[in-house]
Amino acid sequence: MKVTSVLGLLPAAVLAQDLLSVAFFAKEKTQLLQFVSDNGHIDYGCQATIHPTKNGEHQLHALLTEEEVSHYKRSLDAGIVRVETLDHLNKRQTATAPIGKGDRFKGGKVAPRGLGSQKPNVYSTYQKAGILNADEVYTALKGLEKEYGLELFMAPYKTFEGNSIYGGVANKAEKINKDKQYIYFTSGIHARERGGPDNLIYFISDLLYANRHRKGLTYGNKTYTNSDVKKVLGAGIVFIPMTNPDGVRHDQANSNLWRKNRNPLSSIPGRPASVGVDLNRNFDFMWNFTKYFDPSVFPASTDPSSQAFYGTGPFSEPETRNMKWVYEIFPKIRWFIDVHSAAGTLLYSWGDDINQSYDPKQNLFNPAYDGKRGVVEDTVYREYIVEKDWYNIELNANLTTDAMMAVGGSTYVPQQAVGLYPTSGASDDWASSRWYGNKTLNKVHGYTLEFGYPTNFYPTADEYIQNILDTNAGFMEFVLTAIEIGLKG
Repeated sequence: MKVTSVLGLLPAAVLAQDLLSVAFFAKEKTQLLQFVSDNGHIDYGCQATIHPTKNGEHQLHALLTEEEVSHYKRSLDAGIVRVETLDHLNKRQTATAPIGKGDRFKGGKVAPRGLGSQKPNVYSTYQKAGILNADEVYTALKGLEKEYGLELFMAPYKTFEGNSIYGGVANKAEKINKDKQYIYFTSGIHARERGGPDNLIYFISDLLYANRHRKGLTYGNKTYTNSDVKKVLGAGIVFIPMTNPDGVRHDQANSNLWRKNRNPLSSIPGRPASVGVDLNRNFDFMWNFTKYFDPSVFPASTDPSSQAFYGTGPFSEPETRNMKWVYEIFPKIRWFIDVHSAAGTLLYSWGDDINQSYDPKQNLFNPAYDGKRGVVEDTVYREYIVEKDWYNIELNANLTTDAMMAVGGSTYVPQQAVGLYPTSGASDDWASSRWYGNKTLNKVHGYTLEFGYPTNFYPTADEYIQNILDTNAGFMEFVLTAIEIGLKG
């Protein structure tokens, strides 16, 4: 049932409104898994995810042009796999939240203020102002520096288009001790996942405001005390709100659901979709998937036209090298979240195969298992994880998603990152794998938070507000649970 995709041949100016949310349906999950294996070019969002339906089928969300929908309707055997457009999602996609114009933070003279420290009657103001544009992400950081003394840093590697990547360090202490920063948050690695940088900016803003004014924070039906705020700040938070500024600027200028960075060195003439690298397949975690994974599994792509193109080598991109550099500067980081959309999940390691704690020999560094990983239905290989760590990372995922759902309005599912299909080169798995390869490094528990709704990368104004409330409650719960589990040992 191999069907050739027409992605990669798209014109340069394909807009989000020209892409349709669709679902592929099949009776058996394995039929859709085979379809994904045969059609790696299709845009499945962050990760191909298969869900059971109420009528006993399975469905797989994706984004296609009208031309592609017609192509698959003609070429698929509808008795095995069929495709349908999701009109309710496509209608919603025409009412997306605007991108902010100008600079609401006036070059850093005005500090941002989060939603948790304010009443719901202000939300409409945020809806009208829209999603932070790329420049505002940086001026927001400058505003927090001016208002609260937030320590900022510039990562060492500039992007292909010459942009610098900035982050901050939030702590109760006036002087930052680099050995006492235990929490690391990033967002904006996939350009089209709008609102990710905003979630982090407003969360840090809430913490700093509530700490100064001795107040608590409220996100929908979920409330945290000022004591909670101080605990969270005391854990020491390092964050980069926008790790892929080139891609974000391109997506905001063109509204073409751009996912990758803008590195053109591997691009193919006449194929605009071949520009860029999927940064979340570029980390040094089984990057060379053709070596590590079973030949039937495609956790990334060697094709530059693919949304999951892995680059020319592990850490070939300045954006991923910057994320790696943070661990070198802040060596005691213990808990990490990379913020994405859109799936409504909190994923934890491992992403290459099903977890197990009974056989340490089955691990990512053992060449005896090269070429055998990634077939999630078999028992040939399972990825080793320390049993206590497995329990703790699941516990934090469960409590964090419980808090997010307590806000009201959204459903979130905690699950192992491999889900129904494996990935390679991801930020959370690489962070988690470092200690397994070198016990002198600090152990890190890595997660991917997927806020929002399947394939809905451009939220509506209402969804934009809901996403901020959901994620910010989740961040609070995540750090508080991390403190209870342990930041050091």
